[in-house]
Amino acid sequence: MQTTMGKARNIILCGFMGTGKTTVGKLVAARLGWQFADTDQVIEARCGKPISAIFAEAGEAAFRQMERALCQEIAASWRGYVIATGGGMVLDATNRELLLRSGCLICLNLSAEHLARRLANKTDRPLLLNPPDGDLTAHIQRLLAARAEAYRAVPHQVDTTNLSPYAVSEAVLDIWRH
Repeated sequence: MQTTMGKARNIILCGFMGTGKTTVGKLVAARLGWQFADTDQVIEARCGKPISAIFAEAGEAAFRQMERALCQEIAASWRGYVIATGGGMVLDATNRELLLRSGCLICLNLSAEHLARRLANKTDRPLLLNPPDGDLTAHIQRLLAARAEAYRAVPHQVDTTNLSPYAVSEAVLDIWRH
């Protein structure tokens, strides 16, 4: 497809919701002339309903099965994509392995405090609706702690704190180039 394809078949961005995967992914795709895909948007388009409705109607386990099937598809046939994954996709070791085989896997990180500020008014994030104690930051901290091992298992990390989307896209491209 592109002369840059020799580096890695795809660039895959993972991390907690709100870390900038979609924004940065679109910038990186534009810079490389590659296609962009957000796995949550792919699943929504295929199901004809938002993720929140999938969670409500079918449950999280069914959604995670859809994610696994999409990871298998990405590994088998996607080339020349910058992919933003759903925040929980890499929690599953098999999904992580499939994505690693598919290209350069990079985790974007941001503190719970910064995430809470970004996500405070989002109503389309099922895991953040009605935090148990009403404290969004504490709820995000608990979710991050539960996901920490899986996120750390990703070979490349970018701390997005105080970085513009452009600066994060540069960091992603630097990792991909080397």
